[in-house]
Amino acid sequence: MKIIDISPEIHSGLAVWPEDTPFKRHVLMDIDKGDHLGLSQVTTTLHLGAHTDAPNHYARGSDGIAKRSLNYYMGPCQVIEVNTQQGERIQVADLGDTKIKAPRVLFKTNSFPNPDQWNSNFCSLSVELIDYLAERNVILVGLDTPSVDSFESKELPAHHQIHHYNMAILEGIILVNVNEGEYGLVALPLKIKEGDASPVRAVLIDNNIFLPK
Repeated sequence: MKIIDISPEIHSGLAVWPEDTPFKRHVLMDIDKGDHLGLSQVTTTLHLGAHTDAPNHYARGSDGIAKRSLNYYMGPCQVIEVNTQQGERIQVADLGDTKIKAPRVLFKTNSFPNPDQWNSNFCSLSVELIDYLAERNVILVGLDTPSVDSFESKELPAHHQIHHYNMAILEGIILVNVNEGEYGLVALPLKIKEGDASPVRAVLIDNNIFLPK
C-alpha cells in the first residue's frame, strides 16, 4: 500500500485568499529553550491549504462541518487531469473520453502551481460539469486550486450547484506528481462546531483498499 500526500505544508508563508487570515503559530513554551514541554497556539482561516468547505460557507441555514457525514471524505476516488485554459471553468468537453469511475472526483488542472504564491487565474468548475458528475453519482468533487468558483465570482454558481446536489467540496490539494487513475481518498475534516470549513491532511492510497478484492 502506497500513501500519496496531496496536502501542502501548513506554515506562515502558505498562500490564503486575499484579505483572509494567514496561518500564524505562536510559541508559548519551548522545550529546546528550557521549558518542560513545547506548547503553541495558532490563528488561521479555516480555508487553509487542503480543506473541505461546509455548506454553511455558501448556503444560509446549512450545516457546519461537524455535522457532515465522514462518508464524503473517505473512499474510492478518481483523479482526472484536464487541459482547461488558465482562469477558465472546466467544462464537460474537457473530460474528453474519460469516464467517471468513482464517487469522488479530483481534478488536476495545474493552474495553481505554487501553494505558497497566490495567483488569481486558477481554473474552477462549471455548473454543467457539476450536473454531469451528479448524474453519475459523484458525492465529492475536488481540485488543485483554492476554490471551485473563479476568483472574481460573487454569485458562486459552482458552490450553489454543489449544494443543490448535497455534494462535498475538497479544495487546495496538490496533484502535480499524481497520475490520472483510481485511488482511495482519505481527507477527514476536524469536528469544528459550526465551522464553515476545515483543513485536512488529504492523502491518496495507491492500490485502492476501498475497492472489493
